[in-house]
Amino acid sequence: IISFQSCDVIQQMITFTKCEFKMKSLTNTKLVGINIQNKKSFSDLNMLDAANATKSLLSGKLPLTFQLNIETRNPNQTAASMQKMEWKLYIDDILITTGKVDKLVTIPAGGVENLPIQIDLDLKELFNNKTKTALLNFGFNLTDSGNYPTRVRLDIKPTITVSGIAIEYPGYFSLKKEFGAQ
Repeated sequence: IISFQSCDVIQQMITFTKCEFKMKSLTNTKLVGINIQNKKSFSDLNMLDAANATKSLLSGKLPLTFQLNIETRNPNQTAASMQKMEWKLYIDDILITTGKVDKLVTIPAGGVENLPIQIDLDLKELFNNKTKTALLNFGFNLTDSGNYPTRVRLDIKPTITVSGIAIEYPGYFSLKKEFGAQ
């Protein structure tokens, strides 16, 4: 039984490692709860949104939320799945935030699935000397108006389940994408 289970573990790991992951897009971008997906500057906000953004900034908070969409492609003859996934988000090589997707994700054999990752940041907390320039460039690049490219890296560590036992992937692997100034 132990030998059979270890073969099953190895086979599922091999199946999962052959899957392809790619950062596809950022969607549902909101700053202080205001959808800024198609905004180019502060002047594009209506008076109420501008007032709410100013009020939030003065209160010491500047929440930014967005969904990072990961395209997962399974070239295998069998389905691949993971029970959960830990992740770390870097912008211009600076660790910005970490999180976990805590749900079963199955990619059918030969299939493609979108894996949405919800990112919640407080820009006010992140604005220190190290991250200020990186975050400003990232913000401008979200609206395609930046002059300097932003390098985004997502390190992910999946966990698969085999015969009811959770097995963590041995380490993180990285997805990289450059935004803006192209």
